[in-house]
Amino acid sequence: MPAVTRTPRSSWIEQGLLALAAGGPDAVRIESLARTLGVTKGGFYGHFPHRDALLEAMLDTWERESVDEVRDRVEREGGDARAKIQHAGRLTFSSDRLLPIDLAVRDWARRDESVAARLRRVDNRRMDYARELFGSICADPDEAEARSLLAFCLAIGNHFLASHHGNRDRAEVLLHASDLLLKRPHGHGS
Repeated sequence: MPAVTRTPRSSWIEQGLLALAAGGPDAVRIESLARTLGVTKGGFYGHFPHRDALLEAMLDTWERESVDEVRDRVEREGGDARAKIQHAGRLTFSSDRLLPIDLAVRDWARRDESVAARLRRVDNRRMDYARELFGSICADPDEAEARSLLAFCLAIGNHFLASHHGNRDRAEVLLHASDLLLKRPHGHGS
């Protein structure tokens, strides 16, 4: 008799993250995840005692992927601070995977204080990395802080802004804004 193959814990988490990205936390339902995975919901309880445990594991995965794995990949692939800043932004905020999850977590955090606390921790870790990178190109800590904040606001806020840019397309404007943020600090030439 062949061994019964259990659906891996990671599959439940991945489907949960996809459901979260598509419909928010209310879309993360054990029955619908089981249906999507083509299994019964009984397998869920072999990995998680309840839905809240799945939601916590999803947030753990999101944090690890969007902070630790992004930073590890950026550092492994190297480059100067400007290249690292751009690469981290691309991996996090223009990704087909991380961006929809990040935006869903941000929306969820508006209604759930424990998620808001997690989001603050993640954003603080991201800002710490941005400060480190901008600090290596800006001797003035106030300027490094301002550039870090502006870069972060640009990366996130861009997805909520519905404005037109005259005869320029959004990609052109974003590229120009990024170039302005990454210019050498005043007094260091161009």
